[in-house]
Amino acid sequence: MTVKTWVLRAGLALAGALSATAGHAQTTTLERVKARGELICGNHVALPGFGLQGPDGRWEGLDIDMCRAVAAAIFNDANKVKFVPTTPQMRFLVVQSGEVDMLARNATYTMSRDTSQGMSWPIINYFDGQGFMVKKALGVTEAKGLDGASICVTQGTTTELNLADFFRANKLKYEVIGFATNEEGVKALEAGRCDAFTTDSSGLAAERLKFSKPDDFVILPTLISREPLGPAVKRGDESWVALVKWVHYAMLNAEEFGLTKANVDEMLKSPNPEIKRLLGVEGKFGEGLGLTADWAYRIVKHVGNYGESFERNVGMGSRLQLKRGLNALASQGGLQYPHPIR
Repeated sequence: MTVKTWVLRAGLALAGALSATAGHAQTTTLERVKARGELICGNHVALPGFGLQGPDGRWEGLDIDMCRAVAAAIFNDANKVKFVPTTPQMRFLVVQSGEVDMLARNATYTMSRDTSQGMSWPIINYFDGQGFMVKKALGVTEAKGLDGASICVTQGTTTELNLADFFRANKLKYEVIGFATNEEGVKALEAGRCDAFTTDSSGLAAERLKFSKPDDFVILPTLISREPLGPAVKRGDESWVALVKWVHYAMLNAEEFGLTKANVDEMLKSPNPEIKRLLGVEGKFGEGLGLTADWAYRIVKHVGNYGESFERNVGMGSRLQLKRGLNALASQGGLQYPHPIR
């Protein structure tokens, strides 16, 4: 091959690549979702309260509701979602590759994940912290009492790194017993293969439900980290980041204003200008998201407000019976702050 031929072929290849890139850039995530007719959402394989498939095959959970809310805003149908169960090792790869449109899988928002893994984190839908679960018979009442203990942990997670930091900072000894999934780790704890299992405190409450004798186990009060959990999307489509972000804020605003699945139709008549804007009675705020004016009405009608989702999935009315705590609205002392629609 002559130099001239090589240069010509290279130039044609580069032109083709640039053309393909330009063509891809012209198609937004929202456009692809609309053309496909469904949202593809990566979720947990089986975590009660956050992502779990019921006996009837229907997925339920706080993260599942996040996906359904996005679908409701786009299609006026919360069921137009294809769920893709992902392991800890594969969850970010499906985002980076574009296999899913969003990941809603109790994943922790960290600096490295935000800056070097090609993903954006629109919002935090659950503020959490890492803890430990042990058998009551062990007699341990707080985390520093685990000196010399064997700890079951899921590999390839921030949980594993936090565990190392905690024991190193407190000059404690421990033995790591690693597993590919939470399910394997909690089974090992139940079988007595380790002294403790560690993950997010909400995850501990969820996994504890799976034990044949859950009362034989206790979740220690110590939290060793901050775990802001939320959905992730592929970096590069800021309009999609904004859409996912404002779906969450719409659910928070709905709770703040007392809008529920049961009363949202009646609230269309509200004289409150903020409610009018939220429900699309006044203004065209959906246009900026590529949605209809009633985008937030659709979310509340089909999924409910954030408080409703929290209560039925993880709150005191659920099997997990978790308190709102940091996940209460800011007006009630929590960190969930509804941004204004204006």
